[in-house]
Amino acid sequence: MAESLSAPQSDWAPGPAWLFCPADRPDRYGKALAAADVVIVDLEDAVAPAAKESAREALRGLAADGMLDVERTVVRVNGAGPDSAGDHALDVALTKEIGVRRVMLAKTEHASHVAALPHDVVVLLETPAGIERAGEIAAADNTVAVMWGADDLVAGLGGTSSRYADGRYRDVARYARSRTLVAAKASGRLALDAVHMDIKDVDGLAAECEDAVAVGFDATVAIHPSQVAVIRSAYTPAAERLDWARRLLEHVGDDRSVTTFEGRMVDGPIYKQAERVLRLAEATAGSAQTTGGQ
Repeated sequence: MAESLSAPQSDWAPGPAWLFCPADRPDRYGKALAAADVVIVDLEDAVAPAAKESAREALRGLAADGMLDVERTVVRVNGAGPDSAGDHALDVALTKEIGVRRVMLAKTEHASHVAALPHDVVVLLETPAGIERAGEIAAADNTVAVMWGADDLVAGLGGTSSRYADGRYRDVARYARSRTLVAAKASGRLALDAVHMDIKDVDGLAAECEDAVAVGFDATVAIHPSQVAVIRSAYTPAAERLDWARRLLEHVGDDRSVTTFEGRMVDGPIYKQAERVLRLAEATAGSAQTTGGQ
C-alpha cells in the first residue's frame, strides 16, 4: 500500500462537483456536462432492469455521435456480484468498445473485481463487505477514486434508514464515510463524498460539503443539477483563506520547520493545510472556467 500523501497520486485532478446522469436519458448528458466537473453516466441504479439494454445503446450512440467527453465522464457499471454479473459483463464490454477511460464499479466488494477491469476505476463502497475491505480495494493498482454510499449499505445491514429525522447521518453511515475517506487517502486516491438525496435541502447539502472539505474529501457527487453550484461554492476557498495560504507559504518558502506567522505557531501540518487550500482554489477556478461558472 502506498504511503499517506498530502495530494492524490493520480494525474487526474477533476473539479469537486460531480453529477449523475441516467444512461437511458442521453438528452440530459450535454446539460450535465455543461454544469458539472465530471458526469457519471449511470448504467446501474438509475436505469430500470427492463431498460438496461436500451441504456447501453444510448451510451453507444453518444460515443458514435462524438458527444462523449471521455476525460470528464465516468460510466457507472453494474456490480460484479452474482445478482448483476450479466449486466456487468455487457457494461464492461461496451465501455471497452467505445473507449471509456474510467468507470465506477457499483457495489465494489473485492479488489480482484477492480483489477479485472480494463479501466481506471472509481470504486463505490456501499455494502457491508465493501466497507469491511475498504483498504485493500482502495489499494488496487487501477483504483483512482473511492466513493461511499449510505442507503445501499444500510439496506445490506438489514436497516431501514441511514439518517435521523433531522437529516443527520446515523453513526453507522458516519463510520462508513470515515472508513472510505481514510482508505482513499492511505493509498493516495481521490475521495468522493456521497450524494445528498433530499434535493430541496440546500442547507443540509451545504453543511455536508463544508464538512467534506474540512476533513479532506476531494469532491461531492450530486444527483440533480441544482446541487452543483452548492457543492462548488463549498469547495471554493474564501478569499481571506486563500490569501492566508499564499502569504504563509511565501513567508516560509522552502524552510518548512516550525516557526511563527502572524502570532501563531505553524509547522508541517499547517503547511499541508495551506497547500490544500491552493489546490482547491486551482480546482474550482478551473472547473468554473470549464463549465462557464455557476
